[in-house]
Amino acid sequence: MAADDAYARLAGTLERLHHAVGRCELTDVLNTQDLSFETGIPESVVEVLLAGGRAEEVSVAERVRQRLDLLRETRRREDGKKYTLEEIAAAAGVTRQTMSEWRRKGLPSLESADRLRRFFSLPPGFFFADEPEALNEALQRHLQRLESQSDPLAELRTPEILRLAARGLLSPSGVRAMAQWAEGITRPAASGADSGGPDRKGAAW
Repeated sequence: MAADDAYARLAGTLERLHHAVGRCELTDVLNTQDLSFETGIPESVVEVLLAGGRAEEVSVAERVRQRLDLLRETRRREDGKKYTLEEIAAAAGVTRQTMSEWRRKGLPSLESADRLRRFFSLPPGFFFADEPEALNEALQRHLQRLESQSDPLAELRTPEILRLAARGLLSPSGVRAMAQWAEGITRPAASGADSGGPDRKGAAW
């Protein structure tokens, strides 16, 4: 039941994403490799989930081992080299032998998993969240960005304004006043872009 709920939430997010991108494919605007990096989900599984499919069910232990392996493959030290098992073990506060045991058949404690999460700046639930839940969480930031791009006034739809509208406190004249205000605060940006003024990016060269 919990998995079905996670897939239902993901489906809702995907529906909103499709609406935001219009005729584009999600894979045209979302980088599946980046999503894999963020979530610890294999890129092939990310693609399946974005297409509305389901991930193959795996045990919690197998999921954690998979993400530990992906973590070591994708994160790099400042010198560009992979972290050694000893370094990852030290970040988790355990021995190399314990780390090797996790990768074979064990599970890290919540404390050790949280140590790794903080060391690598990973999102909450990186090791234990199931695939649809992890991807849905990662997609929220992209959804907010894409909806803002498709609706320039999205940021004006604050909870406070929506509450006023729901209570009928915005009269027709109030709506017109807000529209004039919105037009006024956006006009300088538009006129500046059309005025042929200096391009900051170009000026930096």
